[in-house]
Amino acid sequence: MEAVLIILGVMMGLIVWIVMIYNQLVKLRNRFKNAFSQIDVQLHRRYDLIPNLVEASKAYLKHERETLQHVIEARNHAFSAMKQVKKHPEDGRSMAKLSGAEAMLGQAMLNFNALTEAYPELKADQTIVQLTEELTSTENRVAFARQAYNDEVMFYNTQREVFPNVLFSAMFGFREAVLFEIEDLRIKEAIRVRL
Repeated sequence: MEAVLIILGVMMGLIVWIVMIYNQLVKLRNRFKNAFSQIDVQLHRRYDLIPNLVEASKAYLKHERETLQHVIEARNHAFSAMKQVKKHPEDGRSMAKLSGAEAMLGQAMLNFNALTEAYPELKADQTIVQLTEELTSTENRVAFARQAYNDEVMFYNTQREVFPNVLFSAMFGFREAVLFEIEDLRIKEAIRVRL
């Protein structure tokens, strides 16, 4: 009888231990998902500012329709990719698409910024100045939110890979989360709007 109680006690302890591991991984997964929602807020703000900037620039850049169209197309592509990641930030393929779309948007904004350098009257327009300042501020917020997200992902991934958690993480469906990185180093500086 005593042996049965010992076995039951060990089994109960094991079950409690597994439940604690599971709950910890759930908390960490929710933290990195919440961190991505902060990126989502800032990206939405940026995606809303870009068409306003393009629209305000049209009067000055009548002969540069292709560049303006490219910026809008890149913005729309990035917005679409972000909506997909928002549903499942743990999906590596969606995150890779968002990173690629953000790189494409960054390149389009680099081209736009280079173009604006050739138009002094555009750089002096108060609406353009205000939108540019808001966009720069938003870019800084995106960078901070991205860093916070990547920190949470790193902590989650570490916790799901350490022993004994690694014994149960795959069994319970806790997949590796992917960092939000922008591959092209030039893109990290691309959105800095110059005036």
